[in-house]
Amino acid sequence: MFVRDFRPLRRRSIQRLTEGQRGSGRSIWWADIENRTLVVDQVAVSEQAAPELIAGVLGLEPGEPTCVRHRRFVLDGKPVLLSTSYLPASLVTGTAITQPDTGPGGSYARLAEIGAKPVHFREEIRSRMPTQEESAQLELGAGTPVVLVCRTAYASGGRAVEVNEMVLDAASYVLEYDFDA
Repeated sequence: MFVRDFRPLRRRSIQRLTEGQRGSGRSIWWADIENRTLVVDQVAVSEQAAPELIAGVLGLEPGEPTCVRHRRFVLDGKPVLLSTSYLPASLVTGTAITQPDTGPGGSYARLAEIGAKPVHFREEIRSRMPTQEESAQLELGAGTPVVLVCRTAYASGGRAVEVNEMVLDAASYVLEYDFDA
């Protein structure tokens, strides 16, 4: 019998999204992974009609085109996160955001380059049991729940520029929130 020793990932939600973190050219993951190995082993980028709920958040008409980025993140050889980002196609067409590799600093650095730098974030957190597909993609054991994080990134003026729906393996994470009173 082999039991994999996996140290949970401490997701420092507030620190990871600071401008100093993003502006350094590092991924927002840098705040979380320390010296561990993170790989994005699956990336698919496409243009799709905005689902009604996403369109509403992004201020688009239902069916208006969005750039959709699907990714699977693997930490120390273990899948820990599925992520689907939606960005207005009218904003990001012709930028590196529409490519599998967005370059140093990721999508948020590219948004800053086109004048849509995120200045505010909102996250909603829920939990549930995974779908069969999520369970297979995250290689979850029976009975392991998932945590859903839906983050919206806003540029100045309150314009939503990204909605990111994330599915986290609940057994692989500690969600940490550290802020002043």
